[in-house]
Amino acid sequence: MMFAMRGGAAPGLVLHRLVLPVLRAVAALVVLFALQAPAFAQDGPLVFPDTQYEPVEWSELEGWTSDDHAAAFAAFLGSCRTLQNRRRQSVRDLTPIPVALKDICEDARQAIPLEEEGARKFFEDHFRLIRINRLGDTDGFLTGYYEPIIAGSRVPTGEFNAPLYRRPPNLVPAGRRKLGDAFPSKGVFVGRRVGRRKVVPYYDRGQIEDGALDGWHLEICYLHDQVDVLFAQIQGSARIRLEDGAILRVNYDSHNGWPYTPVGRVLVDQKILSREQVSMQSIRDWMEANPDQAKEVRRQNKSYVFFRITDLATEDEAVGGQGAPLMPGRSIAIDRALHAYGTPFFIQAELPIANQKTGTKFDRLMIAQDTGSAIVGPARADIYFGAGDEAARIAGRIKNPGTFVMLVPRALDPVAAASEVPLPPPRPGPFSFNFDNMPDPTAPDGAADEVPLPETKPAMTAGANGAPSANGKSHVRRRR
Repeated sequence: MMFAMRGGAAPGLVLHRLVLPVLRAVAALVVLFALQAPAFAQDGPLVFPDTQYEPVEWSELEGWTSDDHAAAFAAFLGSCRTLQNRRRQSVRDLTPIPVALKDICEDARQAIPLEEEGARKFFEDHFRLIRINRLGDTDGFLTGYYEPIIAGSRVPTGEFNAPLYRRPPNLVPAGRRKLGDAFPSKGVFVGRRVGRRKVVPYYDRGQIEDGALDGWHLEICYLHDQVDVLFAQIQGSARIRLEDGAILRVNYDSHNGWPYTPVGRVLVDQKILSREQVSMQSIRDWMEANPDQAKEVRRQNKSYVFFRITDLATEDEAVGGQGAPLMPGRSIAIDRALHAYGTPFFIQAELPIANQKTGTKFDRLMIAQDTGSAIVGPARADIYFGAGDEAARIAGRIKNPGTFVMLVPRALDPVAAASEVPLPPPRPGPFSFNFDNMPDPTAPDGAADEVPLPETKPAMTAGANGAPSANGKSHVRRRR
């Protein structure tokens, strides 16, 4: 390899300038293994399963200074109100990040009001940066979601005959024990109670559409067809415009325990649509034009979502899994099994905001305020774009790689856990799109469908100093 020198620089200096950043990156990269363990330690350093991350300086963060920090600060305050209003903490909340965020939120409350420059300085003073990825990946993955506005009726009619269901009384969580291989739920185990002690898999989508819940009188309202029901369920919330013009707001309440199968992937597998053609709008158009085939395609996704009526006004934004109102373009859904609500992420990407062919630079500070079962991995997010047709068109186009920089409270140390962990071998090849990553907010408590994992890496075990070494285990204290 030949190096071109400018300004008469000495060869040794050129080599120093070229190699030093590489060595610095290698030295900074920390890979942590904590397979089948909670994401955070209560009494030790911050630990993420199957994850690689690299410390970043604020001065290195391209696009940071040009962002609207006041808007991001407003979204962060929404999360703070939810964090501070919760008197009772769950086991998951008794982990370092939510506790550290509560302290930062107190400072944020006292700092109100903050203008643009003050908001930027607030984030820089209270957080440090780490660039985060799934082990072996070079990019994260972004999708979009929205709140659909759908015509409906309070009573069944010839036109409106597909019901949205409330949570059935015989749908129960089954704790943390597995119910056997026949029960397909992952993360949160729910099923149908039979008698006093027996819990069996709940009815799947096909059984429910065929009337398994008839007689329960659980209907909230009726939509035009099962296509509208499907799209309301994919988003996890909806605005229902009733016959009299009133708007009924409904939101996710529970799901039937079956894993989510993206209908877009089914259409591609059956060679009905190509990967390039798949979007929310193209799926809807095909289903409306082919109702009989659509029924069979739809039923391959056995997951089914149940709703509750909310007291949100028409002008209010949807509420995410955290309980905070979502802010279009600032709120994201994240993997709740890994990340805490309220965590800020700076995301860098080129996204087709205006149209499918034109990329728009997207360098923006986002706040984790929602989740979904298709949102899996440390660098995976679903961007909330608001309500209505335009939000739907934008969200449907987003299937893009992106860089994830996580803002970690300065009170925590994300790099002390495994300074001697070896780096993973490089994985050649560009980022590839996978339909398992399509959005589906069906499990606010962190249940997740699988997405492809990196190639198997050599197993690790704990060495004498607590850092992982050779056989697949990590010397991490049992958490929770």
